[in-house]
Amino acid sequence: MHFQSVTFDLDGTLLDTIADLAEACRLMLEEIGEPPRTPAEVHSFVGKGMAVLVERCLTRDRAPTVERLQTAIEAFKKHYVAVNGRFTQIYPGVTEGLQVWRDSGLKMGVVTNKPGMFTEALLVHMGLADYFDVIVSGDTTAHKKPHPEPILHACRLFGVAPGRNLHIGDSENDILAARAAGSPTFCVPYGYNEGRPVDSADCDALVSDLLAAYRQALTFKTSSDK
Repeated sequence: MHFQSVTFDLDGTLLDTIADLAEACRLMLEEIGEPPRTPAEVHSFVGKGMAVLVERCLTRDRAPTVERLQTAIEAFKKHYVAVNGRFTQIYPGVTEGLQVWRDSGLKMGVVTNKPGMFTEALLVHMGLADYFDVIVSGDTTAHKKPHPEPILHACRLFGVAPGRNLHIGDSENDILAARAAGSPTFCVPYGYNEGRPVDSADCDALVSDLLAAYRQALTFKTSSDK
């Protein structure tokens, strides 16, 4: 196989976390006296990290003030800690796919925009933490996806060249981050992508699940491999 390591996005790729996020947003908005958002709205707001999610929940006719946003973020943190993992579902094929990837001997990591205070607790709660050698959260590096630094940081921890790392995600943020890092990227079609379908033309392969990603990876070649 061309690859020596594989990194996975979390929300929308490994785990369906929308119900937890929607509940934390509901409780946050209720606490600070703001109108509720629908689960569909929250679904479209997810993708660029916690602060952007909260800001999008608050933004209607105008953006919130810095003070209002900070109050809302603190309320969201409190409520999300309480509900993190309560309603989350593992996507079909993920557990089986992760096992196949682990059996291959490749180094494995998670690269997510979710803050570290939530990421590791969620992976442990869902029984997935032991699959991963590296976890890069939204506050591990100075930048979040779509910046390449989170993927580059994972590659440095692996000791693997970015071109030998495969990144698997569900959104444009994953594609842009992987492209800028120099890593090939596969996308699953069932995730969030800020409410838009992922464009198969933008990634190296659109795969139905993690098992299909593994099969595709077995035959993947770059120009330097040919």
